[in-house]
Amino acid sequence: MTTTPFSTVRDLLRYAVTRFTKAQLAFGHGSDNAYDEAAYLVLRTLDLPLDTLEPFLDARLLPDEIDAVLKVIERRATERVPAAYLTHEAWMHGHRFYVDERVIVPRSFIGELLDDGLQPYVADPEQVGAVLELCTGSGCLAILAASAFPNAEIDAVDLSEKALEVAAINVRDYGLEDRVTLHHGDLYAPLPMFRSTDPGARYDVILTNPPYVNSASMAALPPEYRHEPEMALAGGADGMDIVRRIISEARNWLHDDGALVVEIGNERANVEAAFGGLEMTWLPTSAGEDSVFLIQAWDLPAKV
Repeated sequence: MTTTPFSTVRDLLRYAVTRFTKAQLAFGHGSDNAYDEAAYLVLRTLDLPLDTLEPFLDARLLPDEIDAVLKVIERRATERVPAAYLTHEAWMHGHRFYVDERVIVPRSFIGELLDDGLQPYVADPEQVGAVLELCTGSGCLAILAASAFPNAEIDAVDLSEKALEVAAINVRDYGLEDRVTLHHGDLYAPLPMFRSTDPGARYDVILTNPPYVNSASMAALPPEYRHEPEMALAGGADGMDIVRRIISEARNWLHDDGALVVEIGNERANVEAAFGGLEMTWLPTSAGEDSVFLIQAWDLPAKV
């Protein structure tokens, strides 16, 4: 056990902020600054409530507690591992999800839009009977969709078997095994064929937060993002490789009044260059109106 000059939570919090700042860490996996990340890691490592810091600031810690926190701080600073991988959890819109290096850390502006059940674009969330999520990763959006659309069956697809192992943990944690079905395969390929051939069985909503990072941006990613699976991030030269495939087939799987919702991060310019002929609505989120777009089924390319 290491002998240190630290004795309180305040000591460790101050040290962590300084250590993270000097290391010039990149944030964006649950927090956007050194203080919030330091507070989260200190509280989580000590098994203290994540929303209650002040009463514990001057609490004196046991030597093994100090040692545990210092090890987490050092790993975050030297290995540049995202905090979510250190704690095996990520929080999104009030929901906790298990995560590890098999999936990208959950983060999606679509989650905000699901708080209102995608209204007004979905007239009545309770009437939604079937939802498809493509590129599900940890399963976070499928789980949020199950809450937003309480009467819907959710199909969630991913090409990565390892990602689906994590998604299965989260589906089980939320007790949604009867409503969320996980499918292993390439986009629409593993889905039951009746979903496309039977007009009454098609989806009301398709959601996706696909790989969309363009090749130039991939080359410039900070080390933190390189801990995440590359296949969940890389979208080709213009970031649109997977998005093109999703859009080209979506009409086959949607009801006539259904909707496709796609998150594309900072790639709006590439979206408009690739799909400028399509009628799309850019949805307002906390990041502005450049990150998520919606296309009504009747505006999608004709069925093939």
